[in-house]
Amino acid sequence: MKIRKAILFATLSVSAACASFSACAEDLLDAVKARGTLMIGMEGTYPPFDYRDSQGILQGFDVDVARALAAKLGVKPDFYTGEWSGLIGGLQAGKFDVVVNQVTITQQRRQSLDFSPPYAYSAVQVLERKDDKNEYQGLDELKGKRVAVTLGSNFADLAKSVPGIIVQTYPGMSEALSDLVGGRADAYLNDRLFVPYLIKTSNVPIRGGGLLKNTSDEIGIPFRKGNPKFSAAVNEALTSMRNDGTLAAISKKWFGVDVSHPVGN
Repeated sequence: MKIRKAILFATLSVSAACASFSACAEDLLDAVKARGTLMIGMEGTYPPFDYRDSQGILQGFDVDVARALAAKLGVKPDFYTGEWSGLIGGLQAGKFDVVVNQVTITQQRRQSLDFSPPYAYSAVQVLERKDDKNEYQGLDELKGKRVAVTLGSNFADLAKSVPGIIVQTYPGMSEALSDLVGGRADAYLNDRLFVPYLIKTSNVPIRGGGLLKNTSDEIGIPFRKGNPKFSAAVNEALTSMRNDGTLAAISKKWFGVDVSHPVGN
């Protein structure tokens, strides 16, 4: 009887501990494996990174990276799309497992999320109207200017860090671009990998401005904290994708160059 009571007490103690501490919670990797899918959040309206083709099928650099990651984990990709401003919140709420959408790794984001190693490197570039005689090369030159940025992006944080810049935030790219073209914004900050594609395909009167100094970005895949097995599996998968040439091949497919190495290397 005493042995049974001891076993019962131990079981109840462990259960209580698991209810109080996240250490006993199921690791995200276990949930992904059991489900057989990796739930991936992205905008779906951000070419050439993620967008829908004429048949409604998701295409793009980040889409290919996400599919390759899921394959390395031995599961199928399951995509969820929405505006950028809601992706990180959706991730934290458990609506999906990861976000693969050109998410810059920052110290602020690391406080609430874990990240994979970088799978791409970029920098911040200025977009301007074609008829703008200014040639913005630095943030100081944007003081007193209306600068369009996407809500919740690192571009928004960067613009807000310089006193004197009039920061205008938008839920997505199309709204920001519309105000730039319409003269309601003077400049638009975005990813240097995205700018050439936008200029080539948008058929709107815009041009690329300066590549801002000291704005090299590491692009990673965020997921919720407290999942050490999932973190190790994602790190191993991306390391394998780098070593076997998968990342380089995807990069060259979409950009003509390998963007999986730091800018300038």
